[in-house]
Amino acid sequence: MKNKKYNEELKTLRVELVKLQEWVKKEGLKVAVLFEGRDAAGKGGVIKRITEPLNPRVCRVVALGTPTEREKSQWYFQRYVPHLPAAGEMVLFDRSWYNRAGVEKVMGFCTDEEHEEFLRSCPIFEQMLIRDGIILIKYWFSVSDEEQERRFENRIKDPTKQWKLSPMDLESRSRWIEYSQAKDHMFNYTDNKLSPWKVVLADDKKKARLNCIRDLLSSIPYDDIKYNSITLPERQSDIGYARPPISDQTFIKDYYED
Repeated sequence: MKNKKYNEELKTLRVELVKLQEWVKKEGLKVAVLFEGRDAAGKGGVIKRITEPLNPRVCRVVALGTPTEREKSQWYFQRYVPHLPAAGEMVLFDRSWYNRAGVEKVMGFCTDEEHEEFLRSCPIFEQMLIRDGIILIKYWFSVSDEEQERRFENRIKDPTKQWKLSPMDLESRSRWIEYSQAKDHMFNYTDNKLSPWKVVLADDKKKARLNCIRDLLSSIPYDDIKYNSITLPERQSDIGYARPPISDQTFIKDYYED
């Protein structure tokens, strides 16, 4: 896709995202969107494009780090529950409780018993969320072996992207088949009519972002909220206040010439 067409379409979709945001706020909706998939599949990129035009008080991102020792001793879903949306909120999970079905299973961070218990409990947990009124949307970003390798190589060469390439990401490359098996096993348990997985073909980043945003917009019925026209008020008139001299302030250096 050409940049011009992509940017034009993205601009149009962002206007709709703002409308959706205002509808979520007005109607008190509770929206949770999960973004899962292989490393470098493009989850972060689409999350960034969704959130850029939105109010962070309405739409926020949750990207949890490694669990603490205390969290490891809790009920597995417990560390995610505090981050679920309240009324009028939309929460985007950059990876979620499905860590247990993927990286934890493949890397041996959980036992087989813990993994199987997760697969049994997860559909019930999600049913509870949906029955309580949470709109739950799950996206799986699918990227080919060749494209993932290309993106990893790009991260290695680009100093601004090297932080994205963790030792865990590198290990995932050597365990490609194991991750595939874990994903397929997870889908067998958690891809259902009440809470289906929506697969995003992500080899083409631009198309993946646009397709995902369009699907998100189509998944939540919303209307355009009509607001009263806004008139900029006149600035307050001079009341004789004398501001301190500019020389008393510390300004940053201007590094760029006009």
